[in-house]
Amino acid sequence: MIRLDERGKQCPLPVIEAKKALETASAGEQVEVIVDNEIAVQNLKKLGDYKGLAFSSQKKGEREYAVVLTAAGNTKTASQETEGQQNSLPEPAAVCCPDGRRKGMVAVISSREMGQGDPALGALLMKGFIYALTQQEVLPEAVLLYNGGAFLSCEGSDNLEDLKTLEAQGVEILTCGTCLNHYGLGDKLRAGSVTNMYEIAERMTGAALLIRP
Repeated sequence: MIRLDERGKQCPLPVIEAKKALETASAGEQVEVIVDNEIAVQNLKKLGDYKGLAFSSQKKGEREYAVVLTAAGNTKTASQETEGQQNSLPEPAAVCCPDGRRKGMVAVISSREMGQGDPALGALLMKGFIYALTQQEVLPEAVLLYNGGAFLSCEGSDNLEDLKTLEAQGVEILTCGTCLNHYGLGDKLRAGSVTNMYEIAERMTGAALLIRP
């Protein structure tokens, strides 16, 4: 049996690493994946369903789940094995599921720091807030970044991976283009896409709920 400890790793890493292990496993060999949340279990089940693999899971503790996938000699789905088919369907990208976005909920971030006071503490709090956002059962529909918040979605940001996690779950990450240009970040954007103040105003005025850390 191949054992993977994926606790503490953000989606889609558990799925990606399980997929790699399955590709190297012998037919009938089991791959056990230890994760720390139910969403990761669901994502691994989705992988198993797609590949037509035997799947089982067990909750071993408050934040410990053991998922077992049994490798097969040929893991293609039945639809891909149709006789005479020349081009197999592309495997879907590993994404976090289920869709937990709440329509009309928008997070607005205008600074690299959260709150007033010590800048280092403010940056630490902002990092903690964005990570905590990825762990919520209900996610925002979009995250709007402008002024100092534009730094968060750019190369070198400590928040970049968490923003990518939100993006993988369907959350729109939108960064003000004027702000990127002002701070010389025009070619540094690494998460989401560029937006403008008209769209920012439209999203904010049309939001049912605004979150301002």
